[in-house]
Amino acid sequence: MGDISVNGLGSVLPKGDTEEKYHVEICLKPTSLAESQTVKEHVIALLDRHRVIYGDLILTSFDDVFLQENVKSVSLCDTECNAEKKQICLVSGNLMMHVYRLNEDGPGTEELDDEEDMAAAHHWLLPASDFSGLWESLIYDEDIKRGLLNYASTTLLFSDKAVNNNIISWNKVILLHGPPGTGKTSLCKALAQKLVIRLSDRYSYGQLIEINSHSLFSKWFSESGKLVMKMFQKIQELIDDQDALVFVLIDEVESLTAARKSTMSGSEPSDAIRVVNALLTQLDQIKRYPNVMILTTSNVTGAIDLAFVDRADIKQYIGPPSPAAIFKIYHSCIIELMRVGIISPAQQLFDLRTLEVMKFIEKNVTRLSLQLRDIAMQSHGLSGRTLRKLPFIAHALFVQRPSVTLEEFLDGLKKAVERQFKERSDLSND
Repeated sequence: MGDISVNGLGSVLPKGDTEEKYHVEICLKPTSLAESQTVKEHVIALLDRHRVIYGDLILTSFDDVFLQENVKSVSLCDTECNAEKKQICLVSGNLMMHVYRLNEDGPGTEELDDEEDMAAAHHWLLPASDFSGLWESLIYDEDIKRGLLNYASTTLLFSDKAVNNNIISWNKVILLHGPPGTGKTSLCKALAQKLVIRLSDRYSYGQLIEINSHSLFSKWFSESGKLVMKMFQKIQELIDDQDALVFVLIDEVESLTAARKSTMSGSEPSDAIRVVNALLTQLDQIKRYPNVMILTTSNVTGAIDLAFVDRADIKQYIGPPSPAAIFKIYHSCIIELMRVGIISPAQQLFDLRTLEVMKFIEKNVTRLSLQLRDIAMQSHGLSGRTLRKLPFIAHALFVQRPSVTLEEFLDGLKKAVERQFKERSDLSND
């Protein structure tokens, strides 16, 4: 997808090679002035010393002085398709190297009306430190993330080959829908970040423009058409830079439909429908550019009319996590707390696949892993957003010590889950 597949120090694998490709993401330090090819050569030598692994690998310390001075981290990532835990050979010529540097600035804002305080859009220069690690933190039951990456790859291929859009149609629009708190907006931002990194040899940088749909459809009806045009003129300026990969994010896109339906029922000014039509027209116009993608989310799928739904190439449901996904979320949280020493001493937690091989039999070595599995099953029905908060709540309410054993923390986590369901019940009874 734009970066080279390396064999030795940089020969490109022949087109049509069917070997599994593994991505190595190399994050440079902000002060590094090293050239990408030199960095890749040193990383290849580093991975050659590891030779074989069985899953994702993240390295943050190096014995190579050049890497110490220039590289923040080296990650072999997205190996989750490796279900049988087969060996991944790091010197077999199946590695794709991506060198990038994080932008440390926060989001900028676009205010289209000087008399309004509400921002029309926020934008980030990608890859951004705000989204570092976000992709890895999102855990789903289906291989949703890989499907989105494959979609982006095909979009790029069809654009590069100049496939006639009148014969084969694609709109470069993704719609993620589902209940609140399932990570839809985070996944959009993480996808944009991931694609900018994966295409770092093709595009110098990325831009993520997050449109504030509520501001467009609540306060600006009187000048709506002009404001939409102003916004997309700014977006067009970004797209015109062929070195930039541009993402337009519209969160809670059902706001479009709400405006359209209100207009048709006569409860809103007729200008409201012009906002919607102007926006849809602009989306139709920018899709012909190869370096732009439109990401949308919705909490209320039934409220979106066909005019927009028909534009979405991918309509992906993002639901609440299953107990298996919850286990992975908790597992990642506990590993992080072990890393920083809040849970100490660090202890081994088995993943579900290993527990299954061990037939879920309780022994001293599996006891705490099985306890975490039980807590995950008790947590079913909670959103991903809530699940990520619970380790903090467990510590704040039931631990309150700088350092705690894993067994003590799991007891606190179990109490936090029980409290969460009690609070939910109390709220529903009010």
